Amino acid sequence: MEKINYTHPRDQIVEIMKRIYGYGMTTTSGGNLSIMDSDGNMWISPGGIDKGTLQRDDIVCVHADGTITGRHKPSSEFPFHRAIYKMRPDVKAILHAHPPALVSFSVAGKIPDTHIHPTAKLICGTVGYAPYEVPGSEALGRNVAEAFKAGHSTILLENHGACCAGATLLQAFQRFETLDFCARLINRANRIGKINYLSDTQIEFSLINRNLDFHPYEPEAHTSEELEMRYQMVQLIRRAYRQMLFTSTEGTFAVRLPNDSFLITPFGTDRGNIDIDDLVLISGKRYEEDKLPSRAAWFFRRIFDAQPEINSLIIANPPNLTAYGAANTMFDPRVIPESYILLREMPMFEFGENFRDIDKVTSTISPRYPIILIQNDCMVSSGKTLLEAYDRMEVAEFSAKATIAAAGLGGMKPINDAQIADLVKAFKLIP
Repeated sequence: MEKINYTHPRDQIVEIMKRIYGYGMTTTSGGNLSIMDSDGNMWISPGGIDKGTLQRDDIVCVHADGTITGRHKPSSEFPFHRAIYKMRPDVKAILHAHPPALVSFSVAGKIPDTHIHPTAKLICGTVGYAPYEVPGSEALGRNVAEAFKAGHSTILLENHGACCAGATLLQAFQRFETLDFCARLINRANRIGKINYLSDTQIEFSLINRNLDFHPYEPEAHTSEELEMRYQMVQLIRRAYRQMLFTSTEGTFAVRLPNDSFLITPFGTDRGNIDIDDLVLISGKRYEEDKLPSRAAWFFRRIFDAQPEINSLIIANPPNLTAYGAANTMFDPRVIPESYILLREMPMFEFGENFRDIDKVTSTISPRYPIILIQNDCMVSSGKTLLEAYDRMEVAEFSAKATIAAAGLGGMKPINDAQIADLVKAFKLIP
């Protein structure tokens, strides 16, 4: 259930701009955001102001009658914001920026194919394309508005960047962030193999609700152990989001608790602002009432039941490691000693195999094979503790980033068998 947002439009714009700038998705002078409030006033980021230090008092209000309140001029792209709102009354927020991955597609005249990941199409919808015109011009406003008129809420601008719209600024951002993730994933996968895209049938199959055996209940009490774990989970979920190991709509953490219980990330909650009371307590096949657990609750339940030594699980889609799955290319963890010690070999499963043959997956992920990869979907990291599972996720992504870079240098020279044997002996690894 989506929370009501009581945050003022000024503060929403500042918060989302901080994410965009902090993630390297725009520059000091680039990018603009706007919100149309319930009174018909447009709140918009200013033109010519440093996006890295944007403050709430910098945000400009263009009133319904056309008068402007604020100490700055509105963004130079105000014309296309105005044109979109006029064309699409359902749109209440607009985001425009120039992330390098999406710019690479816009200058190549191509649109990232959202079939590379199962939830991307659902979030972005169809992606349109607006022909080039001079930035800030009425002509560009018309081109962009026409693309939105065709029913798109996510578009690329030729030789310019991307523009996304939504019922809220968070929804517009999530479309933008997800399309950028697809672009980064495609760019990386292209370097290491031939990309596999999912069919509509595969996507629909993956989105089936498999938590139907779970039912709500009211816990009698919340132990100190559970409360401490809620705190730790929230800190690491937010950290993983800041490190772009998953997007605001993806990423699931779970930690085992006593008495056949575990905590899990909720469905549909912004990972960047998740809080301790958002997490869902699961006992057996019952979940904390008035909350909605992750769609992976059934999956984690099966792993915890099959692997008593695993106490923590993380599902994520870091772009470098996920690129190996999208390119149907096995990832070799024999990169540096730390990689092999923490990751060991990394089994890869076909897309949907976790649905079709769950026993095969739950019998594989284990202390011997602590991390697995699912094609075009995600990685699953496990550990005795949450920090151990988190560390494995980080090391896997760092290692994948290094090996993709090595591909441009002639390829990776992996640690050899004799060196692996030395590591197994020195660190007492499971043979």
